[in-house]
Amino acid sequence: MTRIVLIGAPGSGKSTVGVALAAHLQWPFVDTDSLIELKESKQITDLFVENGEAYFRRVEFEVLKEVLLEPSAVISLGGGAPISEPAQDVLNSSNSTIVFLDVALATAAPRVGFNRDRPLLLGNPRAQWQALSDQRRPIYEKLATHSIKVDDMTVDEIIAIIESNLQ
Repeated sequence: MTRIVLIGAPGSGKSTVGVALAAHLQWPFVDTDSLIELKESKQITDLFVENGEAYFRRVEFEVLKEVLLEPSAVISLGGGAPISEPAQDVLNSSNSTIVFLDVALATAAPRVGFNRDRPLLLGNPRAQWQALSDQRRPIYEKLATHSIKVDDMTVDEIIAIIESNLQ
């Protein structure tokens, strides 16, 4: 086992679970959204506004390819990172355990804080989140080595399931 990649909608707990899982395994934690912001010296919202979504997705794909070279890492992907076919191909060939953290809108809403800057959730954020989730779910499910319905689970419970699936 070299990598655990966490995928899912905004508010599914990818970053929270990722940090805790990496600490538990004593592996590095990598958040692709944070790497993009560091690499571009801009917030993701600013990248969308100033450079457009196509530019952001190109940078995101390059970061994805880079992080999949990391040995023994827990990697949290942005919600849209695994959606393109090239990204799916790279993930499928990466020899990584891919965990889909499946979350309902009712659980995600307070976590996401729909009042914060989320470039793809402008307008009616709850409806936009649900539409994105519905669109992306089949891709998440297809990519996932394991899926976990996280709504009523603690971080420790999620980590225990991930760890048991690694056995």
